[in-house]
Amino acid sequence: MGSIPFGFILTKIFLKKDIREIGSGNIGATNALRTGNKVIGYSTLILDILKAVIPIVYVKIFYQDFLYITSLCAFLGHVFPVWLKFKGGKGVATYLGILFAINFYFGIIFIISWFITFFISKFSSLSSLIGAASIPIYLIILTQFDQVVFFTIMFVLIFFTHRENIKRLKNKEETKTKIY
Repeated sequence: MGSIPFGFILTKIFLKKDIREIGSGNIGATNALRTGNKVIGYSTLILDILKAVIPIVYVKIFYQDFLYITSLCAFLGHVFPVWLKFKGGKGVATYLGILFAINFYFGIIFIISWFITFFISKFSSLSSLIGAASIPIYLIILTQFDQVVFFTIMFVLIFFTHRENIKRLKNKEETKTKIY
């Protein structure tokens, strides 16, 4: 499910455009918002979240031992979709789905961190990085070390997918995002 490119599909069907030729060229929700169609942008966000939630909740119920590998596969499927020559999104919405599926409070912590950072900076990329970093920090503070390694790996992956954004942030060239 992680490889289903919802941003690509929705813009192709409803706008008759290729999302890879818009904005950053990536298939995720933030770039889908750049199409100018908020319905497509928010639909992409919701579907990218659900493509992690559905398989992870299923595995959480029936195959608990495979929870983290399923989470990683959903994320990597979004970032490297087989259908689009392994060029996908940044993985943030899918990561949010992972958080909600594993522990609802992790999702809330991410969202709060994301919105605080976003309202201060207006940078979706910076907000995503801070939100992703907040989870392993939260787990360390609460001494829940059993999950720190997995969520640190997830943060490193999100950091990797945002490397171009980080360069633009550093050079003060990053584009601010409008979410409303």
